[in-house]
Amino acid sequence: MIKKIFFIVIATFLFVQCAEEKDPFLISNTAVGELTIGMKIKQVDSIFAQDSIVKLYARNDAFSTQGEVEIYEKGGNRLMLISPRGNNDPDALISNFQFYDARYKTDKGLNLSSTFKDVKANYEIANIETTLSTVVVFLKDSDIFINIDKKELPENFRYNPNLVIDVTNIPDEAKIKYFMLSWKIDDLEEKE
Repeated sequence: MIKKIFFIVIATFLFVQCAEEKDPFLISNTAVGELTIGMKIKQVDSIFAQDSIVKLYARNDAFSTQGEVEIYEKGGNRLMLISPRGNNDPDALISNFQFYDARYKTDKGLNLSSTFKDVKANYEIANIETTLSTVVVFLKDSDIFINIDKKELPENFRYNPNLVIDVTNIPDEAKIKYFMLSWKIDDLEEKE
């Protein structure tokens, strides 16, 4: 009888532990997998210890991670770009992400493979800005924003950067070119 109770307790504990693990690909306004708002760029080394970290602007005298880094899976798949507020400071807070892998997604399923129709169905558009080659779509109540290549737009909206583009000018089937997250860390930096 004691063995049976012991087995049930161990099985329950293991089940609860598995259920509590964070989805390493879930994006929110406060976390990307194990990375949470307020973390420093030097902490990336421990979180992605099983992956490859490529320091984009590495200094020879740097002992820890600083500046922008790209994260690759051991198999070579590029996962994301992580940027801190300051490039030369390992204690700089992480502020921006660009996602290259479609497994990174929001709780509503938005990811790099989504279309503009998916964006409209799940989010309210806060603002749309144009650049020379893309349209930047900001989501209401979210730190996530997406870029859509102007090649996805009707011909008359592609070449004039001064045209105001709204939601109705972007086709439902338009694909996301860049999927990004920018944390608002100003308040966190002031507390330090």
